[in-house]
Amino acid sequence: MQPIYSNHKIVVIGAGYWGKNLVRNFHALGALGMIVDPSPHIQERMTQDYPEVKVTGSYAEALNDSEISGVAIATPAETHGTMIREAILAGKDVYVEKPLCLSESEGKELIHLASEKKRILMVGHLLWYHPALLKLKELVQQGELGRIRYIYSNRLNMGKLRSEENVLWSFAPHDVSVILGLLEEMPESVHAQGGNYLHQKIADVTVTLLTFASGVKAHIFVSWLHPFKEQKLVVVGDRKMAVFDDTASWEQKLVLYPHQVEWRNNSPMAIKAKGEAIPVTQEEPLRCECEHFLDSIGTRKPARTGGDEGLRVLQVLNGCQESLESGKSQIIGGPGKDDNFFIHPSAIIDKDVEIGTGSKVWHFSHILAGTTIGENCNIGQNVVIGPRGRVGKGCKIQNNISLYEGVILEDYVFCGPSMVFTNVFNPRAEFRKMDQLRPTLVKQGATLGANCTIVCGVTIGEYAFIGAGAVIPRDVPAHALMVGNPARQIGWMSRYGERLDLPLEGEGKAICPVTGERYHLQGSVCYCEDAENV
Repeated sequence: MQPIYSNHKIVVIGAGYWGKNLVRNFHALGALGMIVDPSPHIQERMTQDYPEVKVTGSYAEALNDSEISGVAIATPAETHGTMIREAILAGKDVYVEKPLCLSESEGKELIHLASEKKRILMVGHLLWYHPALLKLKELVQQGELGRIRYIYSNRLNMGKLRSEENVLWSFAPHDVSVILGLLEEMPESVHAQGGNYLHQKIADVTVTLLTFASGVKAHIFVSWLHPFKEQKLVVVGDRKMAVFDDTASWEQKLVLYPHQVEWRNNSPMAIKAKGEAIPVTQEEPLRCECEHFLDSIGTRKPARTGGDEGLRVLQVLNGCQESLESGKSQIIGGPGKDDNFFIHPSAIIDKDVEIGTGSKVWHFSHILAGTTIGENCNIGQNVVIGPRGRVGKGCKIQNNISLYEGVILEDYVFCGPSMVFTNVFNPRAEFRKMDQLRPTLVKQGATLGANCTIVCGVTIGEYAFIGAGAVIPRDVPAHALMVGNPARQIGWMSRYGERLDLPLEGEGKAICPVTGERYHLQGSVCYCEDAENV
């Protein structure tokens, strides 16, 4: 039977320590068109193993071959930038092993060039093609673990010792990529320490701390001077904890522990439970990664780990390297950097727009003139803001949302997917009514659920919680839980997002079951007694 990917031919550049695995997988998929390696010894071995495939030492020969659709680069990191550029200019799609390149400015140029030439640019962050890791990401997105509190990873081995790069650049890119993807945010700062035991200037062991605006902290411990192999990622949520152990059997690679902490008499108590192994498909991650590259070539859809994802990992690694050398914490994307926010190449940013440090604007979104966006915001796909929009710091605006002129979001507002704002009460296509605009104010910490509708002219109180699909035609008090069409109040919510044991009106006191904060209801007003101390 003819392999399904035989219409796409890939040249693998570098068939040594790791490149030989790419050769094996592209060959098994029926897509291996050529092998390039400068070593005569490797050329001889590849010719013996794959006699039907052309083997050469000339990169130029591969780029000039019209039958080659894509280039898979597995060469030293310092060569990546030049090779990627040459391949894109030759009209080839590109898969490059981590890192994307060594310079952030060069990385941005390569992303822009790939977009301009309509070429696929994919970075080999292997774990995002691991069935167990993809299942973990799904569980995190579904809220199975609850709110993520911290993450730590160990990547340890007594393995291949390198002299061209330190262990941070050799091992940590995998874990940085995973942590950024699970949290969907960049760290505010990084701090790294290392030990140089075999080479004076090359770290053999590093420990890195990443600090995020959401309050999450992550630790990465990597070493190639370790008595045994360990590749483990632990994600701790407030509902469950997950362990991804890549050295375990397939049946135990992903285990959930429903440990919890309960507050009793204002004191935390650990509640332990038996771990639950999560079944995952048994597939070789590298085979899946190679298939994904071939699928991207065929469909012209962006790769899961595209150039933008590779650039974010590169920015973090460079910050870690600076911290290693200076002994000081490094700000990521903060003042003093060339750019202090991330804009996806497909997004449109008009003139006279202010975007705060650490904010991200994703695919196909449009920020109109006069708009101000605060620090550490996450603007999803297909979002329109403005003109003259106002978004506070730490806001999360999910996909398919329009924030029209007159809508103001204070700090840390969450807007669920496809929820709707309006700004004119009785619009007509035939008649212009912008002089009748009614402003809408969403106060700090409020959550607006997926597909809800906020009728213009209302104020949503601090930490109010609007349920999915609700329609809000009037003001909502602070901490209120609203559902239905038209929306009605059914309860009160804590700042953390937990329902409080309080009546709708009258007198009462309650404690958030997660944080232990105290709340007081007086009449129809609910407030947090501990707010000033938090």
